[in-house]
Amino acid sequence: MESMEGWARTWREAVEAWIAADMDREEAPGGRIHEAMRYSLTAGGKRLRPLLVLAAGRYVGIPEVVLRPWALAVEYIHTYSLIHDDLPAMDNDDFRRGRPTSHRVFGEAMAILAGDALLTEAFLCLGAATEAPFLPERILATIRELAWAAGSQGLIAGQVADLGAQLEGATLSTVEAIHARKTGRLITAAVVMPALLAGDQEAQARLRRYGEHFGLAFQIVDDILNVVGDAQRLGKATGSDAALGKVTYPALVGVDQSRRWAEHHRQQALAAVGESREADALRYLLDQAVVRER
Repeated sequence: MESMEGWARTWREAVEAWIAADMDREEAPGGRIHEAMRYSLTAGGKRLRPLLVLAAGRYVGIPEVVLRPWALAVEYIHTYSLIHDDLPAMDNDDFRRGRPTSHRVFGEAMAILAGDALLTEAFLCLGAATEAPFLPERILATIRELAWAAGSQGLIAGQVADLGAQLEGATLSTVEAIHARKTGRLITAAVVMPALLAGDQEAQARLRRYGEHFGLAFQIVDDILNVVGDAQRLGKATGSDAALGKVTYPALVGVDQSRRWAEHHRQQALAAVGESREADALRYLLDQAVVRER
């Protein structure tokens, strides 16, 4: 029987190879923008979102290699969001994944443009997926899903709410709404897109519930680690949420209660996809996301 740890390692390496090959094809005059794009894309990381695309593919019977464009697209959008999130006008972070953030290396203007380019590149990946064995209308459905998740009602809405939120007067519903958009929408899109490609409406509903609860559990753990985690293991500064006065679960209810909320959402995500063998990779990634030190 295939171990899920081995599966994740194999396909994480595949994602790294896909990214490298994709960047190798890029040839821009001057080359500086692609250097900045490559810098952030190849900084490491868990590659969680592309792995979620592939795990959801297993769930609906789509081979992993066929989902390469969708795996790359979600990773490009995620990386763009990190570049912009680190900017002085946002979280003003100096380190990401253990090395200086993009704007510290390339300057703010180039970092903004690198993020813009990666966002655009994501949709180029999906628009160019003409050889994929799916009906065109299903591919279009995934483009709409990803655009909605990344746009002004999804990731961007969460970032706007995060910037404007104040601890004074904040409630759990406030922080949940921020997390659901800023983190949860892209994770949800990652797992729903394969079900859209398969035309499986029941799987779409199950995977949407899974993604929503996964996103909340993941971000709660991220907020906990910002309080109690080790900066060297995380590859970024800790204590920054408190310093910026951010609305987080630990700030509102404390670390212990936050852990209970993370476990609640983990259980809800597990219930959404059930115990079938097809869901093994989804369960494995969920456990890895909730029980982690970075």
